[in-house]
Amino acid sequence: MIELDPQQAIARAWFESLRDQICAAFEAIEREAGSDAAFDYIAWDRADPSGKDGGGGVRGVMKGRVFEKVGVNVSTVGGTFEGDFAKSIHGAADDPRFFATGISLVAHMANPHVPAVHMNTRFLVTTKRWFGGGADLNPPIPYDEDTADFHAAMRAACDAHDAGHYPRFSKWAEDYFWIPHRQVHRGVGGIFYDHLASDDAAAWDANFAFTQDVGRTFLDIFPRIVRRRMDTAFTAADKAQQLEWRGRYAEFNLVHDRGTLFGLKTGGNIDAILMSLPPMATWS
Repeated sequence: MIELDPQQAIARAWFESLRDQICAAFEAIEREAGSDAAFDYIAWDRADPSGKDGGGGVRGVMKGRVFEKVGVNVSTVGGTFEGDFAKSIHGAADDPRFFATGISLVAHMANPHVPAVHMNTRFLVTTKRWFGGGADLNPPIPYDEDTADFHAAMRAACDAHDAGHYPRFSKWAEDYFWIPHRQVHRGVGGIFYDHLASDDAAAWDANFAFTQDVGRTFLDIFPRIVRRRMDTAFTAADKAQQLEWRGRYAEFNLVHDRGTLFGLKTGGNIDAILMSLPPMATWS
């Protein structure tokens, strides 16, 4: 087990607690649908190239009646970035040592009227300390009501901390979750933030509180949207639209997603990194 300073330990404990709360909420939805599906947890260890303990994490996956495939992962890792990759990471160009702890979630739903979703929050340390993350909604069949409610919830979480957060972070999500080779957005957006500087105690406390509220807000709004749509009747054409959309989602995660690259470049667990990929998809 890698040694943690107080901030690192507090952040790790929060991400693991949030994982437990989210998984319990998702399993409760499965019970409402008459399913006994539950999360299967697999722990993994990371070997740092230096030979020192590199930490690890826990991959959680559930396949049920409502959640066709949902992954909720937590990890706490540390070590040294290899080669030129360090130059691409905030604060690591001159010193490649790093620490990272966080939670990552992707849910692909059985009913095409229920939106898929992504949520990730994290705390990183190089020569800098910062928080990053966000949440975005990815409906195969968009509903204006769902989009509006999701954005309103994220706006409220942002506004409680800084009136400038939502305009900045929603625009960041709009720009980031874009598939250039398709010229389409991955979904209907949400918020995305990174490098939220936390080098002093006051900034750390403020940005940790904001990151916690992003997680709590997700835990509140997404289950409500799921319950709203999960019993909606759907057609074969609806399912075909969902599977084609999932192909776009897979393309983004494999080609453009920074989290996927970070995990692969730092020796993370392959199954945990690629749990974001849908169980089924089609390409025309």
